[in-house]
Amino acid sequence: MAPSLDRQGYWGQPTSTLDWCEENYIVSVYIAEFWNTVSNLIMIIPPICGAIQTFRAGLEFRHICSFLGLAAVGVGSWCFHMTLLYEMQVYLQWKEPVFHQVMYGALVACLVMRSIFIVSWVYPWLRPLCYTSLSVFLLGFLLWNIDNIFCESLRASRQMLPRGVGVVTQFHAWWHIFTGLGSYLHILLSLQVRSTYLKYRPNIKFLCGVWPMLHIDLQKTS
Repeated sequence: MAPSLDRQGYWGQPTSTLDWCEENYIVSVYIAEFWNTVSNLIMIIPPICGAIQTFRAGLEFRHICSFLGLAAVGVGSWCFHMTLLYEMQVYLQWKEPVFHQVMYGALVACLVMRSIFIVSWVYPWLRPLCYTSLSVFLLGFLLWNIDNIFCESLRASRQMLPRGVGVVTQFHAWWHIFTGLGSYLHILLSLQVRSTYLKYRPNIKFLCGVWPMLHIDLQKTS
């Protein structure tokens, strides 16, 4: 993932031990990896809105923490990709790329097994939400690994493609989008599981017909 076509920018020479496949300071002199940075918005804005909605609904504090935890990851990732400074990398604890990949893969495996167990044996009617969450999440994980393994080929292809088309090959940015969406959906799944267990009436509605949000009727079912 060593840079070859990078430019100097506002934050100076990168000091992080990781430098991803996106070329540095190509779009903006103030943002080292532009697409890897702005793609974190999906991990910041929707979770903050979800935390506010959860708080207003009077639901358990753990769910607010889940949303805010995802937003904190998004903010940290934004700062890291914007600056490529070691200080921001330490904040996210991305010191060892191989260790990070292995541990992340292990967490994903645990998430998959736990979720499949719940929708297979406890709440089978939640399978669509669960499988959508896992599929989107794992797609992001796949694209992340493609970006890591085939970085040189991706960079070479971006030199031959129009800039607007080359953006599509920024797979690390896509990994932010898909894993951010998958994580958000999994929090909704956890909220729906918990609300169902407490005999509330959870219902997923789509904001503007696109973005999923969970609305919960706190009146308990019989």
